[in-house]
Amino acid sequence: MVISVCIPTYNGGHYIKEQLDSILNQTRAVDEIIISDDSSTDQTVEIIRSYNHPKIRLFEKQRFSSPIFNLEFALKQAKGDYIFLADQDDIWMPEKVEILVNELATSQLVISDGIVINREGKEIASSIFDIYNSRKGFCKNLVKNSYMGCCMAFHKDLLPIVIPFPKKIAMHDLWIGLNAELYTKPVFCPAKLVKYRRHDFNKTPLDAQTNSNSLFYKISFRITMFILLMVRFFIKN
Repeated sequence: MVISVCIPTYNGGHYIKEQLDSILNQTRAVDEIIISDDSSTDQTVEIIRSYNHPKIRLFEKQRFSSPIFNLEFALKQAKGDYIFLADQDDIWMPEKVEILVNELATSQLVISDGIVINREGKEIASSIFDIYNSRKGFCKNLVKNSYMGCCMAFHKDLLPIVIPFPKKIAMHDLWIGLNAELYTKPVFCPAKLVKYRRHDFNKTPLDAQTNSNSLFYKISFRITMFILLMVRFFIKN
């Protein structure tokens, strides 16, 4: 069983080493770490190169200017039977891969809980699931997403369904999660397997209270997401 980890990077030099160390020191080893770097201007690429590790496949000088399509490129390179998504600035618990691989034996997609840490690595919230009221359900997640990419792993069989990503999606993890709701039975694993880092450069808000997007935007992107999902669903069926 081949296990791939996909990481889109951009100016992640402050934290990428800690993340890579946590992935390379799992109780169940991964087989490849695919890193697509979106033309970082800091030390990200140099740090990754310094590992000189046979499992790390680095694709440099990408020009997507988008974490969504940077990740899509990484997914297209994955050779694994199981695919794990990872952010550049989090930390994986040592048993993450082992636990989620066991869950994937009976599910096409699994998402774990995690804790939230600040820039310095100090805990600021004890459960991601509690913040997002995380649970299964297409309508629930279309209204309030609880599919966090950094906590997700899925079978390669989902790839032909979810990629290519539509150009107008606002969140790749929600797109993957809602497609999984349509085609499979996702599992929400209560184990806290990720330290999810919050800092000034995060692309997504932690909760509704910190989300500054307008109500019009929130409604319109969900309508767009629903339409795109239905189009993809009917094309595939």
